[in-house]
Amino acid sequence: MQNGQIVLAEPRGFCAGVDRAIDIVEIALQKFGAPIYVRHEIVHNTYVVNDLKIKGAIFIEELSEVPAGATLVFSAHGVSKAVQNEAKARGFQIFDATCPLVTKVHVEVAKLHAEGYEFIMIGHAGHPEVEGTMGQLSSGIHLVDSVDDVAKVHPAQTEKLALVTQTTLSVDDAAEITAAVKARFPHLRQPKMQDICYATQNRQDAIKIMSPQVDMVIVVGSPTSSNSNRLAELAQRLGTESHMVDNASELDPAWFVNKTAIGLTAGASAPEVLVNQVIDRIKELGAVSVRKMDGVQETMKFPLPKGLKI
Repeated sequence: MQNGQIVLAEPRGFCAGVDRAIDIVEIALQKFGAPIYVRHEIVHNTYVVNDLKIKGAIFIEELSEVPAGATLVFSAHGVSKAVQNEAKARGFQIFDATCPLVTKVHVEVAKLHAEGYEFIMIGHAGHPEVEGTMGQLSSGIHLVDSVDDVAKVHPAQTEKLALVTQTTLSVDDAAEITAAVKARFPHLRQPKMQDICYATQNRQDAIKIMSPQVDMVIVVGSPTSSNSNRLAELAQRLGTESHMVDNASELDPAWFVNKTAIGLTAGASAPEVLVNQVIDRIKELGAVSVRKMDGVQETMKFPLPKGLKI
């Protein structure tokens, strides 16, 4: 790579829900002291989780790992009713860092369930957000991960059937699966506004603009990050070589041979410090300039929970 250019996506990196979730853990540590227990990774990023561990956060999967009377934070992905109820029964001081856009989906599920609806959820099996949303009900919510899954769904009735989705999906994949669900269940009720969050949409839109302008796309994000994986997949689908890295050390110099323009973005849980380190490393490999794309300026902010407001 000689005299190469880095094209920097806009927007990229942290979204409002991630900012809020990290703030909740950091402010709880300041107010109550270490340790603060967090159920599941607060957001899906290795750097962020390790940084909070150093500050005194302890990440757990089972509530039995949390001592009585401790302060517990739910991750940004949300939790099931069973986890909420168990945490209350154990008497923890609880702060809920669930992204408000995920909470909106939970509220919609509860409201329509009370009206007699069953649900089809588009999402990735095993993802904590999906487990949290499906866990709002004891039954009557059916997961589809692909168009092929749609034929396997057998709701008890089809007159009152509503659709919800994971907030961090590929916009295009979700649209394709939604069309298949609607074709099979014509009475399907869709959300007034799509469940896929603004940050996921904006980062995917930026990739669509950037991909034709570059020889390769680098996505900064951890392997567990759904929205980061979708960015890398989208670039590949658009015909642009792409790689996802957790940090600058994972960049392979061989990727950059005979490349002149490198697109760079970051998933919604990846901090800007990692982007800057990747920029520095690509410069060592031959890039000489950085061009920032024009893009949507995100101004969304979410309030902190009661008891943590500064």
